[in-house]
Amino acid sequence: MALHVRGTVLPDGEVRDLWLVGDRVTFEPVADAETISDGGFILPGLVDAHCHLGIAYGAKPIESVDQARELARQDRDAGVLALRDAGSPYPYPELDDEPGVPRLARAGRHVAAPRRYLRDIGVEVAGEEVAVAVTAQAKAGTGWVKLVGDWIDRSVGDLAPSWDAATMAAAVEAAHAAGARAAVHTFSEEGVEIMVRAGVDSVEHGTGLTLDLIDEMARRGTALVPTMINIRTFGKIADNARGKFDGYADHMIALRDRFPSVVLAAHEAGVPIYVGTDAGGGIRHGLAAEEMLYLHEAGIPAVDVLAAASWGARAWLGFPGLVEGGLADLVVYDTDPRADLRVVRAPRRIVLRGAVIR
Repeated sequence: MALHVRGTVLPDGEVRDLWLVGDRVTFEPVADAETISDGGFILPGLVDAHCHLGIAYGAKPIESVDQARELARQDRDAGVLALRDAGSPYPYPELDDEPGVPRLARAGRHVAAPRRYLRDIGVEVAGEEVAVAVTAQAKAGTGWVKLVGDWIDRSVGDLAPSWDAATMAAAVEAAHAAGARAAVHTFSEEGVEIMVRAGVDSVEHGTGLTLDLIDEMARRGTALVPTMINIRTFGKIADNARGKFDGYADHMIALRDRFPSVVLAAHEAGVPIYVGTDAGGGIRHGLAAEEMLYLHEAGIPAVDVLAAASWGARAWLGFPGLVEGGLADLVVYDTDPRADLRVVRAPRRIVLRGAVIR
């Protein structure tokens, strides 16, 4: 049966009627459609553009597809109806089109330097093997490759790039040659500069960004997924490192403290910004609303945060919104989230793939 929804549809802010026929949206009336929501504010389904369904809380690989499904449903029940998995040690391609599971854009496993990332999570390869590993992981994903651009180097006691600049540029080239976009994990100043200038498609975290590099990202159209909810955990990381790697600990605290101003500068420069929580590992799923509020707290206007979490992010990932023929994913809120963003914590109605979730 077709479904009918009426309310103020964002981003245009007009009161409209939407009919959901199967998994598609139409503005053409459908006789005998069931009205499931009348009134309120309607958004295309929210997006978590940086999460990990293949990593359980505690930074351990999951052991079954059922675990990935459950994590995805935690996001879904918070109104997040599309996910970009930014690296998974466990494959779960059978969920790509499963009813009840959010839309998925997936990277393969993280590509990391030997002993320079979380244990058992990534494919760890030396510089001469990086391009081959990237090509293989592009085939394992659905349009994305995840590179670990930097991590702590215990020999120097601080963050350092994973490989030399030529190798990192070759990694991006290999991803593009394989038809994938490249996302890079980076905390450090040096690592993010190398990767932006190498032509990476999205910077994940990006705590080391400078104003000059922000301008370069804006010029190139390079996206930023700040994962502010994760950056707030840097204090714990620093505490665990202190006494053995004091320089690294101090660096992490400094990166954390300046980051809200970095994110605001990126927004003001026109860098595309998207909402991502880094759920999986140390962050629980279902927290996209909190990430939205952190972006707003940093100074980004509510309507731009909504774009970063909804229609803008969906367009970036290739999931059409509430347009004629678009995908039947939506969330309904009682009041206008542009006026009070906190309402995104409590969706009244959630529809995924044309089916009512609640």
